Amino acid sequence: MQIVALEAFHVRIPLRRPVKHASHTRTETDNVLVRCGLSDGSVGWGEGVPRDYVTGETIDSALELLKTSDLPRQLESCSDFERAVQFAGRLRLNPVPGDDRLCQGNAARCAVELAVLDAYGRAFGESLVHVTKFVAPDLYEPRERVQYSGVILSAKGWKARAYAVGQRLYGFRQLKVKVGIAGQDDAARLRAIRNWAGRAMDLRVDANEAWSPAEVADKIRALEPFGITSVEQPVRHEDVAALAAVRQQVKVSIMLDESLCSEVDAERAIGGGWCDLFNLRLSKCGGLIPALRLAALAGKHGLGYQLGCQVGETGILSAAGRQFATSVKGIRALEGSYDRRLVYDWLTTEDITFGRGGWAPTLTGCGLGVTVEPARVESVTVRREVLLG
Repeated sequence: MQIVALEAFHVRIPLRRPVKHASHTRTETDNVLVRCGLSDGSVGWGEGVPRDYVTGETIDSALELLKTSDLPRQLESCSDFERAVQFAGRLRLNPVPGDDRLCQGNAARCAVELAVLDAYGRAFGESLVHVTKFVAPDLYEPRERVQYSGVILSAKGWKARAYAVGQRLYGFRQLKVKVGIAGQDDAARLRAIRNWAGRAMDLRVDANEAWSPAEVADKIRALEPFGITSVEQPVRHEDVAALAAVRQQVKVSIMLDESLCSEVDAERAIGGGWCDLFNLRLSKCGGLIPALRLAALAGKHGLGYQLGCQVGETGILSAAGRQFATSVKGIRALEGSYDRRLVYDWLTTEDITFGRGGWAPTLTGCGLGVTVEPARVESVTVRREVLLG
């Protein structure tokens, strides 16, 4: 069975509310979708979320990379799902000049990979939850439901307290708080959030590269009294090597996000002793298979990992995250499946937004386990590119 059609879409979707953190404020999202058609008529969809401040990609660069990469020459005939997974794992886009981290095509690659896996999963009657079994068998641990964590973005004062109470009453057990935002007192916010969220809440923070190497240890120590369990990306990627010394000066675990987008990044972080945890986001890591490989690499070297998400993911990428979440053991925290709570336009028939307490079930259908509505995709499409067919 072969791929006979590939098509890329630039979609633009408004968000229900502005999303603000130390690196960016966003009111809409520009995503890349890929549609894959097989010779038996099966169709699959994939999604990537290009972010220039994460992997150096824009929506324009992602589409151009998809157009100029010789995907048709890489195509193979697959006789079963395991071979399709192996094929998807070998997919490569053209190298980007100057990209020594090998991550500047990851959102585009993620979209292609997921579309291919979704199409073949539907053709062979297999769920993407089984990709883990083939790629990282030691991590394979399927389960019927998972629990996502809550988040507090830029809210302060009474709003931060209200969010903290609301997240606790809703049943969340874990909560991430954005810190390092200009003009805000992080210690005062964390004190209030801890008081209102309760002592039982697992509380972690994300600085989005806000602090300099000279101040980062003091900034983290100021937040440690509030029982935080990790600090995510406290410095810019350019300064990430400074975290080796910082880890010796603080008690809390250090997590990499913007500095953890590829195996090159992971090997450098492990070799330099820069972190304790990886934040794995499918789009920035290049897809489901690269994220699984990074989780396995982290486990091999005694590091932990969480599943993150990109702001503005639609149900396509959320479904891929759910397949990861419900098949991989040892995940410290789960983020994602915000769908109807964040984006205005749904692209899938199914609503897979998490429910009370952040709980969400495994997706039991073939492929990604969701149905993409072509008319909805058409309504938010800015432009499209035919890659094959």
